[in-house]
Order: sequence, then structure tokens, then C-alpha cells
Amino acid sequence: MEAMEEIKRIVEAGSALLWNTPSAMPFMVVLLLFTGVFLTIRLGFVQIRRFRHSIKAILGHYDDPSDPGDVPHYQALTSALSATVGVGNIAGVATAIHYGGPGSLFWLWLTGFIGMATKFTECTLALKYREVHADGSVSGGPMYYMEKRLGRGFKWVAVMFACCAATSALGTGNAIQAFTMADSLRADFGIPPWFSGLISATLVGLVILGGIRRIGRVTSLLVPFMGAIYVGSALVLIILHIDRLPQALYEICYYAFSPPGMVGGFCGSTFVFTLTWGVKRGLFSNEAGQGSAPIAHAAAKTYEPVREGSVALMEPFVDTVVVCFITGLVIVVTGTWHEKFEETVNFGGRSAITAVKEGTRLEPGGKIPSDALYTGVIQVHEGVPVGAWLVRNHSIVEEVKILTDGKYFDGTIEVKSGTTFRFVDRAGKEILPEKAILRGKSLLNGSPLTSKAFEIGLGSRIFSYLVSISVFLFAVSTAISWSYYGDRAMRYLLGATVVVPYRVLYLLVHFLGAIFSLEVVWGFGDVALGLMALPNIVSLWFLSGEVKRDANDYFARMAMLEKKAR
Repeated sequence: MEAMEEIKRIVEAGSALLWNTPSAMPFMVVLLLFTGVFLTIRLGFVQIRRFRHSIKAILGHYDDPSDPGDVPHYQALTSALSATVGVGNIAGVATAIHYGGPGSLFWLWLTGFIGMATKFTECTLALKYREVHADGSVSGGPMYYMEKRLGRGFKWVAVMFACCAATSALGTGNAIQAFTMADSLRADFGIPPWFSGLISATLVGLVILGGIRRIGRVTSLLVPFMGAIYVGSALVLIILHIDRLPQALYEICYYAFSPPGMVGGFCGSTFVFTLTWGVKRGLFSNEAGQGSAPIAHAAAKTYEPVREGSVALMEPFVDTVVVCFITGLVIVVTGTWHEKFEETVNFGGRSAITAVKEGTRLEPGGKIPSDALYTGVIQVHEGVPVGAWLVRNHSIVEEVKILTDGKYFDGTIEVKSGTTFRFVDRAGKEILPEKAILRGKSLLNGSPLTSKAFEIGLGSRIFSYLVSISVFLFAVSTAISWSYYGDRAMRYLLGATVVVPYRVLYLLVHFLGAIFSLEVVWGFGDVALGLMALPNIVSLWFLSGEVKRDANDYFARMAMLEKKAR
């Protein structure tokens, strides 16, 4: 047990170093952001100039079934999109607004725009340096262009990337998706996590055991279906509240540079905080520069690497510029981001209830000052606590009532360091925290915030269930595509014989992710994701000149062909 706690501590420290640098923009966020800006400028705003060409390639204008590869351009795109369009588009966007205010949407959108150039670069390289196996199947990704283009001396960097990709697939692309999906279905429909985990693991298994061709066929149907349901409903909501749209757009732009002040019981956000959350959620959603999507795009049927790079640049556009931004608009238009709603949560669950001293003013993002945690005894009379405030979802809970066995609690709560609670009723009987319920109004966060926005915006609780259904579909599709990333990494490391055992392990971790929180696996996934991105970003800086030359050559040839066709 002590060894596990030590591992957890190390993992959390590594994750914080890469993704949560205190009092400044996190290191990885800065690196990924500046890489996107650099590539956008070096490639002459390729995301604008080649947007039309990207659409033509996706629609199959240049498809040739005899070209090497496993799937057409469109299926390569949907396979990658199914990995990026996930719970981050629902819960991640809501989290960014919760912490950073509406202005974080501006930076999220900008991150998606510059991420298009990053995706173009890494996916062009992935297809150019992929390997075609004897059976006609292909393998590609950053590990291949690191080894082949940077030289054998960088083999260890490629191996490190592949190890991190296989690990991150288990955590970020799999366990986290399963947990979020199971938690959402439990909250809205009362479905036991083990049951939803079993169903989703079965669905994922039926697809991934068939390889990339089956993954491509399934995602080519699933991604448009998901988009039609979720984006279509969101657009209906926005149209119904079209009168509020101008004000929402104004708030997004204004608060991007002048974050709101006191909101929801805390001090609002700072400019850096708003910028960081918008950029971070955008990068986590579209994965530009992290090296995952190139593995899927390397499977495209084509001889032309730049053509597949053009297809890939559409991925951040769909994921972040469109889907994430629409989610954000739903939340801002309905005003749910700054309103408190009644919630009922369990003291013994993962509800993150914290007791603070009365009069506490939470810091930007709802952070609790270190000297504000309450230690002592809270007196509770007919469910109302006296002597301390309770914090939930990074805001002070209002109109608090505490219940046990369906009745208002009378007694005392002994609190240690703000988070350890011991309940004793007036008769001196101790009550387990799992039996105690907190009811009160607080800010919402994650998918519950998005659900509430749909409920209010469309006028019925039924529409909030749409979010839970979308979370299920998004989680399954993300797990399907990330399994391919992981097994290609394992094939690179140990050969084809380990692919099937890895897929079986992947399904087991998916099921476990649904029923346990698996903090260590999550932490490993975050660290691995950062360690994937580091060597990939360095490679993109070194090889950007080559991509620029290849792009100039390719588009010059395409221009000549189109001229002759006229």
C-alpha cells in the first residue's frame, strides 16, 4: 500500500510539472501553443489556403483503391476524429468555462485554428515515413519518422514515444473515457458502473478485434451519427435563443482579455488563468502536436503524404473550432456557467466536498487558500451547518441542508483538514459519511454543466439526457480509435505477436476504468501524453522545412493537373 501511495505521489508530481505549472501557463501548453503558431507562419497559413483542397480530398476526389494503405482518406479522418471528438468536447469545454469564464472559449477556438497547421505537419510526416508490411497493412506515426528521418541515434526517442503512446492509450484514451461515461450514466439513469462498463467494453471489443479496417468502417458511420445528434441539438438550442447570441459572442471576446470578477463565490479568473484553461482544453481535445492522430492518418490509401496532411488539418477544425465552440455557446447563451443549481451529493463519494472557514474568499478558479481549510466541529441543527462553509464544484454551497436516512441531520460533524468528516448525531451515534447527503446550490462543472444548459435551453429535463447519450457514444468511439494507437505502438516495440494480447488488456482496463477511479492510471496517462508530445514537437520543429518543401511541390503539381484538366 505504501509503495502504491509513493507511485501515486510521483505520478501526480510528474503530471503537475508538465500540465499544471503553478502561477504560470503550464510548460506543455506553452510549447504546444508556440509550435502551432510557428508552423502556421512557416507553412503560410496552410489551414486557410488549403482548406478547399482538404474538403475535396475528404470527399474522395483523389481516391485510388490501388494505392497502398488500409483505409480511404475519409475513414482515416473519421478514425482520428473518433479519438479526438470525445468527452472533452462536452465535459472539457464546460470545465474550461467553469474555471476560466466565457473568455476561455476565445482561446480554445484560437488553439483549434493553429492546431490545424500542427496536424497538417505531423500527419504528412507520418504517411511519408510509414512502413508497408508484407500482408499489405501499414504502420506509421511519430516513432517511424523519428527513427527514419532523425537518424538511428534517435531510436531511443522513438522507443520512448511508443512506450508512452501505449501507456497513454490505456489511460487517457481508454480508462478515463470509460469512467466518465459510467459516471454520467449512473448519475442520470441509475445504471450501475459495472453494467455500463461491461456493455461499452463489449462494443469496443467487437470493433477493435477486427483491426483498422473494421475501425474505419465503424467510425465512418459513428462519427457523423454522433455529430448529427449532438451538434444538431445544440444548433436548435442556439437558434431558439438567437436573441442572446450577440451578447454571448460579446462576452466570449470581452472576457478573453478582461475575465469576470467575483463569480459563484470565488474571485473569478485572471487573464493567464482564462488563457491557460482555453488553450489547455483545446489542446487536450484536438491533440494537435501530441502525436496520436498521425498513427491513424498513416493508414490512409495514398502515395501522397501532403494530401493526407491536408485531410488531417480538418480534424482540429471539426473537433475544436466547430464542436467545442458550439458546446461553449450553448453554455454561455443559457447563462448556466454563472448560476448555482441545487445538487444532491454524498459525503462519502467522489464529490470533493470541502469545509472552509466562514468568510473565506476563494481564489481564481475556485482554489481554496491553504489557510482556509476548516479543522474543528460543525454544529448541525435540522440539517443546517453552523461554524463553517462547504465548498462544492469550486464554489460556496448555498442553502445547505445535510440529511441522513432521508431526514434532516441533527448533531455534530468533526472535520479534519477540510476533507475528513465524522458524523455524530444527538444521541451520540456515529454515522458513516456514506450515509450523509449534502443538498444545496453550487456552480456546476463538467458534463453536468453541459446537461443543465441543454435542459434549460430546450425546456425539458429529457434533453439533458442527450448529453449522457452523447458521452456514451463519444467515450466508446474514443476508446475504439485509441486502441489502434496503442497496438501500433506495441507492434513497433515488440512485433505483431503482441497486438492481440494488448487489445485484450485494453478491454480489461476499459472495464476497470468504468468501476474504479484508477487515479494512478489516469496520472500515468497524463504524464505519458506529455512525454509523447515532447519528442514529437522537437521533431516537428526540425522537419518543418522538409514539410514546407514537400507541400510546395505537391500543390504546384496539383495546380498543373487542374490547369490541364480545364
